[in-house]
Amino acid sequence: MVSYPAKLKLRLDWSEMDLFGHINNVSYFKYVQASRVNYWEMIGLTKFHSESGIGPMLASTSCRFFKPLFYPGSIMVQASITNIGNTSFKMKHQILDINHTIAAEAEDVIVMYNFKEEEKAVIPEDIRKKIIELEGLTA
Repeated sequence: MVSYPAKLKLRLDWSEMDLFGHINNVSYFKYVQASRVNYWEMIGLTKFHSESGIGPMLASTSCRFFKPLFYPGSIMVQASITNIGNTSFKMKHQILDINHTIAAEAEDVIVMYNFKEEEKAVIPEDIRKKIIELEGLTA
C-alpha cells in the first residue's frame, strides 16, 4: 500500500465545470500538476533547477477516473514517489473528494533533465536523500 507524504488541499472552481455539471477531466490533470510541483518544492527540486539548470521533465502521465467532482467543493491531492531510478522516478497521486473518497488516481514518470545540455541527467544524491527521508524509506 502506498503512503502519501505530500498533501495539497485545493478549492474547486466554478470555471472548471463542463457542460454536464461536473468538474471537467482536464482539470484533474491540473490538480495532479499542482501536486507534482508541491512535492518537488518539498524536496528542494524546484530550487535545485533554478540554481543548476537541471530539473524534472514530465515523460508520461496517466489518470484513472473513479467518480465525478462538483463545484462548490474542495479536494485533497496527495503524492508519493513509488520508484527511483538513476535518471527518472515514478510518482503516484490520489485526488480525494470532500468525503476523502478517491475520485481519481494518476501516475507520472519524471525524467531528470539538463536543460543546458539538452540531455537526461542523474538524480542528484541530495534530492534522492530528501525523497527517501520524506517517504520514510531506508537507503
